[in-house]
Amino acid sequence: MKKIAVLLVDDHAVVRQGLRALLEAEGDIAVVGEADNGREAVVLAKKILPDLVLMDLAMPGLNGLEATRQIVRNLPSARVLVLTSYGDDDYVTQLLEVGASGYLVKQTAAADLLKAIREVHEGNAFFSPSIAKRLRQPGGEAFRAGQPCAKTGKLTPREAEVLQLVAEGFANKQIAAELSISIKTVEKHRQQAMNKLNIHDIARLTRYALSKGWVERVAPALI
Repeated sequence: MKKIAVLLVDDHAVVRQGLRALLEAEGDIAVVGEADNGREAVVLAKKILPDLVLMDLAMPGLNGLEATRQIVRNLPSARVLVLTSYGDDDYVTQLLEVGASGYLVKQTAAADLLKAIREVHEGNAFFSPSIAKRLRQPGGEAFRAGQPCAKTGKLTPREAEVLQLVAEGFANKQIAAELSISIKTVEKHRQQAMNKLNIHDIARLTRYALSKGWVERVAPALI
């Protein structure tokens, strides 16, 4: 029997180690690769052609939303199952909109994760029980359909990449090097994106990136 080939994507090594141990204990699942950010995930997916990508949302460099968008576009045969701490409707809608096949919160039971991997691999959708319950409520049809979010849908993938890096504190020169584009192109994408969102300062942009799950919320240091 051919095993389900899974690519793990999470920026926390301990999470990937735990997931690998859980999945490889199953006879029908094989972990074929690991990535600690969205950009590496896109490159690896093209290289190893996994059946399923288990995708985190908030990661440095390139978040899970944009990584999912690119993987689904470049590798239609691969299924993307999101596993994240963020369970708000807006996050779920965004990921469904770009082609994710399932969405789990990290508090989910291990049994749900294994079932989700098998269901998504078979071509079905799968959601954490709390999310599935909201889908069954009045109005859930629109939520399930992944109707575009007003602001996020306006941005091109490259604009979203640039804005994430800006929110993470990268200078234009660093962003140009990271994305292999010119500084002038970075400035163009940055300005167009901020104009579309009507955001014109870094503080508001950072809050926006946090609200979209592009970057992780950092707990305040203990004194």
